[in-house]
Amino acid sequence: MNLKYISFVVLSIITFSSCSDMLDIQKDGRVPYDKIFEDRDQTRAYLNSCFTNLGYFSPSFDLSSFCDETQNAEVSHSTVAAFSGWYSGQSTAQWFPVPSGYIWEGLFDGIRKCNVFIQNIDNAKIIATVNEKANWKSQALTLRALYYFQLIKRYGGVPIIKEPIKVGDDLSMYRRASFNDCVTTILKDCDDALAAPTAAFPLFNGSTNSGMMTKAVCYAIKSEAILYAVSPLWNDGTYSWNDALNITKQALDSINPNPSKPDYALYTKAPASSIAQNAYAAFHIIPPDVARQDKETIFQLGGRLQIWKFAGMPHMPDVISAGPNPTQDLVDAYEMKTGQAPILGYNDPDHLDPIINPLAGYDPQNPYKNRDPRFEASIYYNGSNQNLTGLAKYVQTYEGGLAGISQTDYRYTTTGYYVRKFNRWNSNKNNEADGVIRLYRYAELLLNYAEAAAYAVGPDVLVGDMTMTARGAVNVVRARAGIQAFPSGLSQEDFIAKYRNERRIEFAFEGHRYFDVRRWKIMKEVDKFVTGMKIIKNANNTLTYQRFRFDDRKVIDDKYYLFPLDVIEANKCFSTTGLIWQNPGW
Repeated sequence: MNLKYISFVVLSIITFSSCSDMLDIQKDGRVPYDKIFEDRDQTRAYLNSCFTNLGYFSPSFDLSSFCDETQNAEVSHSTVAAFSGWYSGQSTAQWFPVPSGYIWEGLFDGIRKCNVFIQNIDNAKIIATVNEKANWKSQALTLRALYYFQLIKRYGGVPIIKEPIKVGDDLSMYRRASFNDCVTTILKDCDDALAAPTAAFPLFNGSTNSGMMTKAVCYAIKSEAILYAVSPLWNDGTYSWNDALNITKQALDSINPNPSKPDYALYTKAPASSIAQNAYAAFHIIPPDVARQDKETIFQLGGRLQIWKFAGMPHMPDVISAGPNPTQDLVDAYEMKTGQAPILGYNDPDHLDPIINPLAGYDPQNPYKNRDPRFEASIYYNGSNQNLTGLAKYVQTYEGGLAGISQTDYRYTTTGYYVRKFNRWNSNKNNEADGVIRLYRYAELLLNYAEAAAYAVGPDVLVGDMTMTARGAVNVVRARAGIQAFPSGLSQEDFIAKYRNERRIEFAFEGHRYFDVRRWKIMKEVDKFVTGMKIIKNANNTLTYQRFRFDDRKVIDDKYYLFPLDVIEANKCFSTTGLIWQNPGW
């Protein structure tokens, strides 16, 4: 955090350009707050400026290449060092290539603006209804909570600053709070925002407030924050799994006050066969809409992806790169439609000799048949039908195929697979029809609930006013996917293992896996190396499948549990407080 920067009580950004000429700007560039909060337009503009810092952590599709989900084809690109540098362990505090790796200053700037707005809005001398003021304050509180959570999930505990810093304040007193003290602050901000009546602070975005903070966003932040707080990486006894269960149960109950007509639900509308294979696939290629055909989205941040261009196949027009390529490890994680795991583990440390589940019906000579429907919706594999209408066009990832494997040409897959999720099959530069990543969606609340309930009371137990077991919550998600339910009677250990795999599949390429393997403290087990599949087409047109292993990724030291502070920011903090603020190992 740039402590010197946040000491200036200035209005740094006003995004309503129409208001800029009305600001009474003094000779030193400062705008008196009493002037801002005496004018309705300037007050709204200042709130709007609080939102501009959201762009620092828009969900990144490329984040999948920094964990075991994908191996990026651009590792062979002579001018792109991000992925090769990451895999070879060259990251430093000066050069950290993970997306949204340097957001410390940007998010504290957002917090600073929220602090100013929260302090001034109650007494603002403007023409506004009570509900309008309550809405604006709740949005600022929610934003501040969101900014703090995005900071701590990357950096660990940060200083808690809830008041505007005045010129001349003693900045040397600031210290990094514990992770869970920050969570307490986040929960308090959310609860303060939720105290506003629904008439002032609604549950969902309508046509007049699309993109704004809502009560549902508050609940999603609370659920995710408490889940991290009780996970192995951060659990210090401050919070319990019962706390996580109660908070996420409250979230699920509150965002759907009328269960017979829910405000939020999984997207289950069957698409036309020419659009997508199933509802899960369709959800990830449609944008959220103000008419709320999509009730699963809680908050979207960022625009349409360009999978066709930056993660495409070489035979398609205008493709620049194959981008993030799904690993064989991820492919192995997709179950069969029956709910059975095809691969139970490996006979060797390199994951080249899989232990095949004899009950699953998995055929290693036809490995993609009868898999979880989310597999078909998420990954292009050899034999995938790329076209969903007209003449079939089958993907060829075998050696020498149109989309064959290569370790030297970044337009071709490096693992034997391409990403299909978010990709509308006919998207191109003329229509830009690919989908979006949601920052929060209803499925996440369901799976958060399942994790918390499994640890708190067990997979099949109902306690108090619980209306859903841990297993029941997972099975709601699986039902939409079209895969058989988790069986009853699983031990807590077996349930958690199966649940973690479910979360891996449901949220593939959405930015969760990188952080999940860290909060669960399994990074060293899963991120050491990844595997791919080389397919050879024989003279008689049969196929030979050969698993292969990539070199070790040198990114499993303890320091990789957290992002480093940018060196400039760490040095500023040291010069101001005399303390070392840099995260361990960096």
